[in-house]
Amino acid sequence: RGPGGARSPLNAPQHVRQLYALVSETLRYASVLEKLLDGAALLQAEKKLPPQLAKVLVYDLLFGKGLKCGGRWKALARRHRARLEAELARMKVRHKVSRNEDLLAPEQVVSPAASQVPRYVRVNTLKTCVDDVIDFFKRQGYTYLGKATSVEELKALFGKKFLLDLHLPELLVFPSQTDLHDNLLYTSGHIILQDKASCLPAFLLGPVAGSHVIDACAAPGNKTSHLAAILKNKGQIFAFDVDPKRVAAMNTLLTRAGVTGCQLAQQDFLTVDPRDPKYSRVTHILLDPSCSGSGMVTRGPVQEAAPSAERLQALAGFQRRVLNHALSFPALRRLVYSTCSLHQEENEDVVQAVLQEWGSAFRLVTAFPSWPCRGLGAFSGAESCLRASPAETLTHGFFVAVLERCREGAAAPSSLPAAAKENPQPGEGTEPGAAPKKRKKKKQRVK
Repeated sequence: RGPGGARSPLNAPQHVRQLYALVSETLRYASVLEKLLDGAALLQAEKKLPPQLAKVLVYDLLFGKGLKCGGRWKALARRHRARLEAELARMKVRHKVSRNEDLLAPEQVVSPAASQVPRYVRVNTLKTCVDDVIDFFKRQGYTYLGKATSVEELKALFGKKFLLDLHLPELLVFPSQTDLHDNLLYTSGHIILQDKASCLPAFLLGPVAGSHVIDACAAPGNKTSHLAAILKNKGQIFAFDVDPKRVAAMNTLLTRAGVTGCQLAQQDFLTVDPRDPKYSRVTHILLDPSCSGSGMVTRGPVQEAAPSAERLQALAGFQRRVLNHALSFPALRRLVYSTCSLHQEENEDVVQAVLQEWGSAFRLVTAFPSWPCRGLGAFSGAESCLRASPAETLTHGFFVAVLERCREGAAAPSSLPAAAKENPQPGEGTEPGAAPKKRKKKKQRVK
């Protein structure tokens, strides 16, 4: 509130996004603002002005909307405008730059897409449960806002507030600038920092406990650990990657996450023999092959050039080969094909070509019907696939297709995996008016 208890415009609900943007950008420019305050000697001249408030005022005065907020402090900041502008000009001359953003360190330059994608946190149910993690963050001073009901709610997150994701039952959502790499829950493996789109493949594969599963291109291991959590460490995972360093890093990650029953192999998946008795019980395969990475949100200042037509053609050729190979495992019942690419050549075109080669042996499953973004209309049925993007789903760019083996006389394929059936979404898998099932807590608690 402003002077006399009047409501400040920034306290109005309709200004939540503006407030979040102001705070986020002030934090991003913090080091620049500190130098400006020192150079202009503002805090020495105004000893009653709190330093953090000074940063917000100076950011809005020089870089923002020209002080649309501030109450009685607004006039104080404006008295020093000339001195602050002169100090900013001197800083630019010293650094030989012309734009304000050029004063930032390279790691602070965030693309517009990156700034709007929240920080997603997957609760590792091998070690804890959602309720305990929520309680832990509350004790750390975070405010839990409940389960999100729309993407707009995720966009409006700011400060130390977080939500339960509206689609995935074990995913928490924090503001985009939240850094949890030093948090005890992360270092102990109780939470996994994993983008929402990256959680979709294992979730949609949904193997039941006891299944034998292949993660064909597994490193760095986040999806593998997600599969192990879905399996409750009951069953067998075969995880492949050709790079020895990536396999070593994956082993460390899986150990920290408490994953057991997983055989890691430094091996090209294309060289794995589907007829090997070791894999005779493999019913589920997660295939996330090498791709252009065009859907990945860049958090640095350099944007990678778009891949050439020749590069896309080469990638698509490899992706078709590896998908064909995966479908050749004799006991396979369900496969998820995913990429972090935006290009149709690597996504719908690959799926269409391989399905044509296999005839009526496999079919597309309508994956996650409530998901808002579907596959491009490249062929009849492509809408069964799903896509993700920063603009529409507040995630990295992603593509997912779910394939199931056809059986003569079998019922229509399920539209949701076992994992989703155990955690039904509103209106899916529940009788009208039925109360949601209560989640059982794990015995192990987060201290």
